[in-house]
Amino acid sequence: MPPLMPLPTPLPILYSLRNCPYAMRARIGIHKAQLQIDLREVNLKQKPAEMLAVSPKGTVPVLVLDNEPESPTVIDESLDVMLWALTKSDPDNLLSQFDNSVLPKMLVLIRLFDDEFKTGLNAYKAAKRYCEDNVTECRLACEVFIQELENRLMQSAFLMSEQESLADIALVPFIRQFAKVERQWYLQAPYPKVRQWLNYYLQSTMFTKVMAKHELWKKSS
Repeated sequence: MPPLMPLPTPLPILYSLRNCPYAMRARIGIHKAQLQIDLREVNLKQKPAEMLAVSPKGTVPVLVLDNEPESPTVIDESLDVMLWALTKSDPDNLLSQFDNSVLPKMLVLIRLFDDEFKTGLNAYKAAKRYCEDNVTECRLACEVFIQELENRLMQSAFLMSEQESLADIALVPFIRQFAKVERQWYLQAPYPKVRQWLNYYLQSTMFTKVMAKHELWKKSS
């Protein structure tokens, strides 16, 4: 009797939404780590019961690392997904190019944008969408952060050094959103380094792959 072959280990499952910047960030981190996943594109207006069962907050990304029915291992914060992926595999040295003192600085920068910039960006997008009279005021609040990036990019090709890092790929989805709010203004705004940096990513093969369209996931019957 031939020996029994071990069953293949199921891939980690990533519940995602193509244009959500948080899900986009998670997908970029996983792509950079060259890890394989089972990507499940979802509609947040019809959230799959399987996703809610492992992450009741109902937002993406949700990464399920195992299929333990009672207590699956779940990561449902985008930055944590990136750190999980790059800790497992970091072929581009997005983390390992630095000494231990730099990662905390990157995390501070990322969380500043996650908290304060994202709040301002949401207000800016809403003001433009609803034709409110405070669009310029909202944009100026965001520009404080864009100027910080411009200053950094005047010193080096990427945000932390001459080589890209976790900080770059974590912020790209949100700067992309900012650039789309008032497109004509942005194209002539005094932030040429930010435009160059953002275009580097938006025109990359990596971004094309990360933004590939997927059919909505449905549970197999």
